[in-house]
Amino acid sequence: MADAPRFGIWAAVHGSRAAHHDPDEPDDASWERNRALVLEAEALGFDSVLVAQHTMNPYDEARDQLEAWTATAALAALTRRIEIIAAIKPGLYHPVVLAKMALQIEHISGGRFALNLVNALNRAEFERAGLPFPAHDDRYAYGRAWIGLVDRLMRGERVTASDAHFQVQDYQLRPAGTHRPRPRIYVGGESEPARALAADHADVWFINGQPLDDVRELIADMHRRHAANGPLRYGLSAFVIARETAAAAQAEQDRLLALAQRDAALRADTRARTDTASVMFAKTDAAASRHVGTNGGTAAGLVGSYETVAARIRAFHEAGIALFMLQFQPFEAEMRRFAEHVLPRVR
Repeated sequence: MADAPRFGIWAAVHGSRAAHHDPDEPDDASWERNRALVLEAEALGFDSVLVAQHTMNPYDEARDQLEAWTATAALAALTRRIEIIAAIKPGLYHPVVLAKMALQIEHISGGRFALNLVNALNRAEFERAGLPFPAHDDRYAYGRAWIGLVDRLMRGERVTASDAHFQVQDYQLRPAGTHRPRPRIYVGGESEPARALAADHADVWFINGQPLDDVRELIADMHRRHAANGPLRYGLSAFVIARETAAAAQAEQDRLLALAQRDAALRADTRARTDTASVMFAKTDAAASRHVGTNGGTAAGLVGSYETVAARIRAFHEAGIALFMLQFQPFEAEMRRFAEHVLPRVR
């Protein structure tokens, strides 16, 4: 990954990333919208796209939900430069099957694929399918065993493993190593098990949106740990509201916060299906009335004039953030605004 800051977008896998009753933001999670969105992001100069994984819409099961891995394979064939990151919840796929899928997408993309390991929040997604949903730390233990096998299989190693979670005998996948040793691995989560997992298996650790000083503390903690795959890189999720003036940006944030008040029933339903032991849940639920967006959203402070937002991005980059994974609303229009007015100020 380059020393210059990199910028990505969250795909619109379940429609809106902020208020769900915004007349300017379509409730559209379709393949057609996501294809157009990612192709435009690539043309505008964005470096990555993150395709979050949900089998059912996490906010409202009656709404559409894009399937992450089939969509990622299609995006790999349609794009030419942008990195494509697919989130994966280990409990949904056996490591041999998932590693083979990852290698195929890596091949289709010409070496631009990455997977983002997340250990799941939505109990209903698993329990309604008859799948186990262990306690928080047990999910991380399972995820650790899972990614250990996936990593080796993606490298083309011949794997035999026997433990409490998996029985794999003399398995080897081909083709492997065509473009690099294996696809890049991102790990999300800020609990102690998540940090330990990131140190041992990640190339990039994803941090949810939060103030600069908190991000510095998180990075300092990770720097004290031995990173098994070489120097660990860091990504930050953030919702951007950038305007010509600070007053205009604040007015837009106020508009989105007011609209989000209409989502109280959706948020309550989401909370009822979510594992409250998650660090992300505790942070984002407490801040829901003050911040816009998911995964920390505007808590990262990328709200203000174009100059202010660019300066805050530079400060995060100096603190160690290599990749900014961004959300907008309305997505397409604000993504274009960012590319026109903020990216040049940063770069």
